[in-house]
Amino acid sequence: MSNLARAEGREPLIHLSKRAGISRGKAWSIRIIAVLLGILVCGIAAFLLIEKVQNNPEKIGEFYGTFIKGSFSTSRKFWKFLKNTAVLLCISLALTPAFRMRFWNTGGEGQTLVGVLSAIAVNFYLGGKIPEGILLILMLLAALAAGALWGVIPAIFRAKWGTNETLFTLMMNYIATYLVSYFLVIWVPSGSSTLGKLKNGRLPIIADNENILIVLIVVALTAALYIYLQYTKHGYEISVVGESVRTARYIGINERKVIIRTMILSGMLCGLAGYLIAAGSDQTVTTNSVGGQGFTGIMVAWLGKFNPLAMLLTSALIQLLNQGAMQISKDFGVNSSLTSVIIGIILFFIIGSEFFINYEVHFRGHAKKAARRAIK
Repeated sequence: MSNLARAEGREPLIHLSKRAGISRGKAWSIRIIAVLLGILVCGIAAFLLIEKVQNNPEKIGEFYGTFIKGSFSTSRKFWKFLKNTAVLLCISLALTPAFRMRFWNTGGEGQTLVGVLSAIAVNFYLGGKIPEGILLILMLLAALAAGALWGVIPAIFRAKWGTNETLFTLMMNYIATYLVSYFLVIWVPSGSSTLGKLKNGRLPIIADNENILIVLIVVALTAALYIYLQYTKHGYEISVVGESVRTARYIGINERKVIIRTMILSGMLCGLAGYLIAAGSDQTVTTNSVGGQGFTGIMVAWLGKFNPLAMLLTSALIQLLNQGAMQISKDFGVNSSLTSVIIGIILFFIIGSEFFINYEVHFRGHAKKAARRAIK
């Protein structure tokens, strides 16, 4: 039987093949199409579920416009968008070195939260007793040290005893949450466990805007981390350990040292994010201070392919969806759970787009055409 006959007899209706490669432009085109399809499906869901849209189909355009309105309709919303994007990006950047090393750090939430707690602890005990500039520096050092400690503990266990870092870092998140609850009980004798906004320990305001400094810090960090990962010896060692531990050992890289060093860096950057939260507009701490951004940061880093520059776009997109969904909840008077569904639908399409970036879908007749080309 000829190759052509075999292809005709055995070829399924649909089959998949791994892409040998794909251009960056085509990959981003697939992602953009996925986002547009996700927004389209959200519009259909809105038409079916939201009473205002059902009764007045013309409001479907207003529904789509709300995504933009949530972040760009006023100067205050725009700067809130930039600040929240910066904090999310900072956490995502913190996780990136570990992920490049194939160390699956799921503890960004806890590492950031202990950074917030440590900064607020310094503020609580020393605020108003020492100059503001020194207080801010001590808050920063405390947040960096706490984040580094929370990152290095699972790194040591992984490097020395081969423990599972995913579960270890995940469990550290819960410990961080309980630590915050414990200190809130101590600091708030009334039993409400709600610490009010502290009067001291606030980042300087530039041009009457409290968010500019946070944005500038994270932009500088993005550039610095990109250079660190792409053009330094440490960045090279991280990549080699991530690709193959055996190769790293063969060329003389101490993988245990790299793991511990990298997780100290990852934890410190999470601590920096905690400092930005604590010394920014919050100036307090709760068990929800990070608000799940430690887990969202994992998705931002993954969608950005662990490239700090690409993560600028992915973090902005995630924050755009968050604020747009909250605006939909406000303008259309829907339950906040629907906004979570909207975000979930769009993220589902974005994550699904990665499948089509890595695989090609072929329909019946593809093998026949390929066989004909081979015969020619």
